[in-house]
Amino acid sequence: MSTRRDFIKALPAAGAAFSIASSFVAEESAARTQRDPPSAGHFHPNGKPPSTFTREVLRQVGAGLPFADDKDFEEQRRGLIAPMTEMTIMADAGHVAWDMQQFRFLDEQDAFDSVHPSLVRISRLNNNYGLYEVVPGIYQVRGFDLSDLTIVRGKSGWIVFDPLVSQETARAAWTLFQTHVGRGRQISAVIYSHTHGDHWGGVRGILDEEDVRSGRVPVIAPAGFMAHTVAENVYAGNAMNRRLFYQYGLLLPSDPHGYVGQGLGQRVSAGTSGLIAPTRHVEQPIEEFEVDGLRMVFQSTPNTEAPREMNTYLPEWKALWMAENVIASLHNIYTLRGAQVRDPLNWSKYINEALYRFGFEAEVMFASHHWPRWSNARIQEVLRAQRDLYAHMNNQVLHLANRGVTINEIHTVYEVPRSLQQKWYCRGYHGSPEHNSRGVIQCYLGFWDCNPATLVPLAPSESAPLYVEMMGGADAILSRGRHLHDEGKYLLAQEIVNKLVQAEPQNRAAKDLLADIFEQIGYQQENPGLRNSFLAGAYELRSGIPEGETANSSSPDVVRAMSTELFLNFLAIRMDSRMAEEMRFTINLITPDNGERFVVELENATLTSIAGFQSERPDLTLTINRSDLEQTMVGAKTLEAQIADGTAQVQGDASILARLAATMVDFDPRFEILPGTKARGVSRPVHAEAYQVAPGRPAVE
Repeated sequence: MSTRRDFIKALPAAGAAFSIASSFVAEESAARTQRDPPSAGHFHPNGKPPSTFTREVLRQVGAGLPFADDKDFEEQRRGLIAPMTEMTIMADAGHVAWDMQQFRFLDEQDAFDSVHPSLVRISRLNNNYGLYEVVPGIYQVRGFDLSDLTIVRGKSGWIVFDPLVSQETARAAWTLFQTHVGRGRQISAVIYSHTHGDHWGGVRGILDEEDVRSGRVPVIAPAGFMAHTVAENVYAGNAMNRRLFYQYGLLLPSDPHGYVGQGLGQRVSAGTSGLIAPTRHVEQPIEEFEVDGLRMVFQSTPNTEAPREMNTYLPEWKALWMAENVIASLHNIYTLRGAQVRDPLNWSKYINEALYRFGFEAEVMFASHHWPRWSNARIQEVLRAQRDLYAHMNNQVLHLANRGVTINEIHTVYEVPRSLQQKWYCRGYHGSPEHNSRGVIQCYLGFWDCNPATLVPLAPSESAPLYVEMMGGADAILSRGRHLHDEGKYLLAQEIVNKLVQAEPQNRAAKDLLADIFEQIGYQQENPGLRNSFLAGAYELRSGIPEGETANSSSPDVVRAMSTELFLNFLAIRMDSRMAEEMRFTINLITPDNGERFVVELENATLTSIAGFQSERPDLTLTINRSDLEQTMVGAKTLEAQIADGTAQVQGDASILARLAATMVDFDPRFEILPGTKARGVSRPVHAEAYQVAPGRPAVE
């Protein structure tokens, strides 16, 4: 009987268009690659140019791409009303919130030997920067943020879909629209298509909350929007924010050797994020109603690209809004910033439903990223291919898993069908086949590859010294690692040099070599998240994690939107249980203005809470209006001060609150990822006090 290893070897390898394997490259003098000087114009003094191995990989993958198909450029240019002439948008705080000038280098030459040609192509397409007409009555402002601002004409005003990340970029987009089309007509409704921050964070730049409170402007979102919007960014918010440094290349300058775009758009804006709560929710799987006199058919698509999301069909224009369920890319099943793994089969079925409900009639399809698709034939083509992309990934990864391929092998075996590889809108500009295929197995089977040796593994810092010893020590690993690097065998080189860095975090030569290896792997990536992650790793290995003060960047609106239960759960995560081993108490928490009651218990070094109950014999009863508690949650007023001035009342042992506060840890938003990159004495994040909530910036995607 054939073994799993034999089976894997017999399977077709991943297609060349997605590959970074060194087997595609020609021989080259090791001496030359070993002594490549820093690249002219490289942003880092220790940066290296692409090796001839990397250049050959990119040449070969470029030769297999369908560059003759330039329909995307035709669709991207269509409907331009007015370009945006100001290259920068300033934040209200005084810094630059948005800068499109930094991406103009993409249009200055035909190709870059340090960037995958497919990635260059999508980044050039994302250089659209201005106001566009989708069809008369539907408009988009593109290139002002990671996402697009979409505006639809209603009976009395303008209906806005997905108002970007930051209020400053949304305001600038709205100003451009008003100058050329809006002519003073006001907003009559806002629609959030889903829960990610690039689809609601800029709302305060275009809308006065008083207009919402008065009922003049409804804000519409899918059912469960607020709970999922907040929860996704709370429990692991600090870790997600740190991982964004890698996926989104936050430390990398826009440069042929650094950051060249994010696939979904060029970057995430750096302005002020806010949130105005929805006033109407789409509750049913298919729900139809009028918005400012315009008939809309909403299709709920939960647990697809976001925990809660919805597509919208506008029959008057035969226009299909696909939110972020269908974009000009393969999306994430597993997202590198960290999130719950998505269900690709469910996703494909909702796309199929959109095709059969609306796709045979629609004449234009548009979304929250990229550009529209026109003509019914084109819409059906894209919907079918996107449906099949997610369904194939689900079905064939599970097919391979059921034949013994594990989570640590699947990315070397799974292959997107060649027919889909030749469709630009199925390329891996946000999700990659490599990390998505592993995500499918994680979704169904979890992290374990079923080898008992990996079930209770040592931490890398514990196992690496043994590897270093058995490989003959640091000098032997450096020598072999350099030879592998100089032969273009970067993945093998990474394997052994990473062990040395894990074992000897202060070994400068090892970190420099690993940075050189990461850099070449990064240059070869089509997927921006993969490229950014490798290049970010190289940057931190060379320069360390930047020092300096770190402020709380979370949105006060998001913090206020947290349920009290979510707040208590977050405190339980912030608590260092090792500091609470000897503590035992029960607190009754009462918030009279909204009628909530909780029992909060600390026992067994674990903080728990339950809503709707009260203890008969509490050690402490804390009574505070929820509206006042929010002042503490956002850091405006400490709980101690609220007790002192009588805003909050306590009965029982008030010292419990101070003892509990002493167990709360401020999460470091710049924690070390690669060993030896953390500078000593780096400042901690700023909090007003222990009961302030700092979940991090809302996740964008």
